[in-house]
Amino acid sequence: MAQKDIGNKTPLHELKTTNEVMNYYDEWSKGNKYNKDMHDWEYSGPKETSEILAKYQKNIDIQIYDAGCGSGLVGLELKKYGFYNFDGSDISKELLKQVPKYLYNELKQVDLNENILKKDNFYDVVMCVGTFTFAHVKAHALDEFVRITKRNGLICFTINEAIYIDYGFKSKIKSLVNNNKIKEIEFFKSNYLASKDVNAWLGLYKVL
Repeated sequence: MAQKDIGNKTPLHELKTTNEVMNYYDEWSKGNKYNKDMHDWEYSGPKETSEILAKYQKNIDIQIYDAGCGSGLVGLELKKYGFYNFDGSDISKELLKQVPKYLYNELKQVDLNENILKKDNFYDVVMCVGTFTFAHVKAHALDEFVRITKRNGLICFTINEAIYIDYGFKSKIKSLVNNNKIKEIEFFKSNYLASKDVNAWLGLYKVL
């Protein structure tokens, strides 16, 4: 997101380290400001990705990993479709404190740029909404998402359109497809944060 999106905060693309990103969101969470901003800005990522998942996955008993879950916005949308069995992780401990109680089975503070401490082929679905953006989670995280997802499982994510090519996401996805690791099911331009003129690519891929 650009400077205009978060008012007087430092622009996200100027952050350099994991600690800077963590502190940024910890500060943003104070006074429930993050959730208020997401509502006011009509942030559609959680809603759109949940809709797409529900379109292709009818088994509500599946186990889902919400990577970069923040305050639980994706979990709340998934719950509307009957899904209930999900774990979540985020870099911000303060945002994790704002996740509604009992919404997730497990919540952990995790840096998604590092290896995920989960077994291979563990989850039916991995969701990653809003974390593939400036100064956040890098494209190599997709390798870990593929690793922890079961064969024929699904990975659903958004990628800020401004970083899609320059940050290596386009080439990473192409490599995974060409090496028969994943198969495209849906890939299109999402509204994301249309009220702030910030769009994202939304992808749904099957793990092969």
